[in-house]
Amino acid sequence: MDSKQEHLNNLSEIRSLMERSSSFLSLSGLSGITAGIIGLVTTYILYIKIGPFMDQSAYLRAMLSVEKRGELIIYCLILFAIVLALTFAATTFFTMRKAKKKGLSVWDSSAKRLVVNLFIPLVIGGLFCVMLTIQYYAYVILPAMLLFYGLALINASKFTLNELKWLGLSECLLGLLAMAFVPLSLWLWGVGFGIMNIIYGAVMYYKYER
Repeated sequence: MDSKQEHLNNLSEIRSLMERSSSFLSLSGLSGITAGIIGLVTTYILYIKIGPFMDQSAYLRAMLSVEKRGELIIYCLILFAIVLALTFAATTFFTMRKAKKKGLSVWDSSAKRLVVNLFIPLVIGGLFCVMLTIQYYAYVILPAMLLFYGLALINASKFTLNELKWLGLSECLLGLLAMAFVPLSLWLWGVGFGIMNIIYGAVMYYKYER
């Protein structure tokens, strides 16, 4: 009986080691919550700047002057760059803190695979949004951001906890809804990058860090 229990314990340890080697387990729920708060603040800032134009018809949006259109695009690009930097900094901080507490390596092979698979769709999505801007399809940038963010999360979820996949699927669904209802795309963007990230972060924190 003792020998059987010992074998079971050994198998459990081997399985744990294999999961650690193939999956990145240091993602922190607090980083998701922080990213969500940043997303909600960004939604409010965007509403102040572009909200009035989102409520108008596509024809009136198309009649914006070249100068006004350029001003709005530059403003949004700078804002999104700041948001990306803040989110990346918060994620790095909380991930490193969790890894240190659990005695895990932050930059191992699983972390490298996760980052590569996350950033490939994000970079492609960023370039796609730039092309939309150049071709004067800026009104679908917010739906496109949701879609590519969701695809990036789904792609990266293969190398970390499964909850990330469900967050990605929800972002894709919101992106499709935003594409179908463009006047509501700013609010759906806020739900995706704000509320859904907070819910995901809270679930992760409750299940794995509490």
